[in-house]
Amino acid sequence: MADLALYLSMAVIGYFFGSKLRNHETLIRWTGRLQTFAIIILIFSMGMRMGANREVVENLNSIGLYALIMSISIILFSIITMTAVRKLMRIDRFGNLQSKEDRGGMVQEMTSETEIKTEGDADEESSDNKMNFMTAIIVLCVAGGLLFGHFCIPHIFSDMEVFSNLINVMINAGLCVLLFFVGFDMGVDGTAMQHFRQVGVRVFLFPVAVMAGTLIGAVVCVPILSEISLQEALAVGGGFGWYTFAPGLIMEAGLVTASAICFMHNVMREFISILIVPLVAKKIGYLEAMAVPACSSMDVCLPIIERSTRSDIAIYSFISGVVQSAAVPIVVPLILRLG
Repeated sequence: MADLALYLSMAVIGYFFGSKLRNHETLIRWTGRLQTFAIIILIFSMGMRMGANREVVENLNSIGLYALIMSISIILFSIITMTAVRKLMRIDRFGNLQSKEDRGGMVQEMTSETEIKTEGDADEESSDNKMNFMTAIIVLCVAGGLLFGHFCIPHIFSDMEVFSNLINVMINAGLCVLLFFVGFDMGVDGTAMQHFRQVGVRVFLFPVAVMAGTLIGAVVCVPILSEISLQEALAVGGGFGWYTFAPGLIMEAGLVTASAICFMHNVMREFISILIVPLVAKKIGYLEAMAVPACSSMDVCLPIIERSTRSDIAIYSFISGVVQSAAVPIVVPLILRLG
């Protein structure tokens, strides 16, 4: 809870400074570069932490395979349910609420679109290049961090607990910097709160859609994965990506295998999200990109979501992550108790 308050405070502070510096274009360009650099450091650090974790590396066999299958299924169904909710709410794939006037004026919009086609194509090409560049950076940072963590960290640190504490401090510091810049971008944009007010309380349907898709994806895996029951699969999915908390709840219930799968799945979901969020935003939709990481949509993946979409989507993403995180201590024990 303390971390959540810290992250929220950094975003609010960033928003305040961004709203005061909207006309300083040179400074704004530099903040974008600093944000990219901070993302590189953060993702590389996370890769190191995973690569240096012997438990994770040694379990990349049957438990790892089960976790991978669950991750793919859960991410897929989270995207599907978010798409269904988005369409029911009449929101386009860019996260804009469509009014009756918007739909009635489609012919005029198509005419206008033809008139500005050249300019639009140029903007889209520039956006695509930035997204491809960010995706390439993410892949290289994850791979480099994993390799460095696995092969080099054990030789640098004799006490892995010292490394673990250091990397946790680095990641928390990196998240604070990134969330400051996310808030800064929202403040510079100036329209984020307007978009939020337009959607209103319906924003809470977004995390509900992700949680429903997550649990459906977990249930679908039961016939495929013979070693886990329906209850265990639901408990794994009910962690919603919170790998530092949910596996412990499952372990306390005596479900050792399910706890290990939950840990591996949540780690994989976060790393897969880091890799595919830009692609999902580009090819499927902005809200669907927000659905991919689950709890991590409020911290680790938030800067990537914001860079791949826009500021108001980052607000939805943060709220979605908070709601899902708050749901984990309720959903997982409830599932375990019902069994």
